[in-house]
Amino acid sequence: TRLRRLVQQPKMGDSESGTKKHRSVPESVLKKRRTLKDLRDARAASSVAARKTKSTKRRAIFKRAEAYVKEYRRAESDEIRLKRVAKSKRNFYVPAEAKLLFVIRIRGINGVSPRVRKILQLLRLRQIHNGVFMKVNKATLSMLRLVDPYVAYGYPSLKTVRDLIYKRGHGKVKGRRTALTENSIIENSLSRCNLICIEDLVHEIFTVGSNFKQANRFLWPFKLSSPRGGYRKKGTHFVEGGDYGNRAEHINKFVKQMI
Repeated sequence: TRLRRLVQQPKMGDSESGTKKHRSVPESVLKKRRTLKDLRDARAASSVAARKTKSTKRRAIFKRAEAYVKEYRRAESDEIRLKRVAKSKRNFYVPAEAKLLFVIRIRGINGVSPRVRKILQLLRLRQIHNGVFMKVNKATLSMLRLVDPYVAYGYPSLKTVRDLIYKRGHGKVKGRRTALTENSIIENSLSRCNLICIEDLVHEIFTVGSNFKQANRFLWPFKLSSPRGGYRKKGTHFVEGGDYGNRAEHINKFVKQMI
């Protein structure tokens, strides 16, 4: 009888293993595992798609930049060729009129008449050492003539435009001043104008393209520093040895001192 009892009585290890084998996983845990797996798969798929899109955009940006460089070099070589042709025929070469202006406010608010103050506000020159790009036309030149003693302006070169946008460029994003640190900032704001990178923005501003108004409005007025070496005479015109007024191509040297 004692032997029969020992045979019939189950062991402790066998009962625990049987319980573990038949223990079921709750439905909520299984559902959570499936959800986490789906999220991981979706995140991995979106990451792969984002990398492909980024690579495609990078190639397109490089192609655009190369095309712009070729265009600038072609324009420069054409101008040199026309100068040589004119010189060989004992003639003068007259370059095309500039289409772009860069205007800097060099005086403060003391003694400013309401009319001049309103024009400076329309030009977005609300503070001293603010700078903006402007298209050359009759209306622009008429307004600049009225605020001549308060601004310095001229025709910027490609290097000046590029330095300003790369070093001091900020965009207007949702009404806020945002530094242009990524191409995505420009793409999100100006993709409808086919501007997706900073080189597109430089090209549109320098060539005064069809979307110049949108690109220029996107750019926040540049906040420049005081010129290194100081001013000469703020109350005297540039042609008389002063600072204000039209500097033509000499604006490039002035901007370089203020960047």
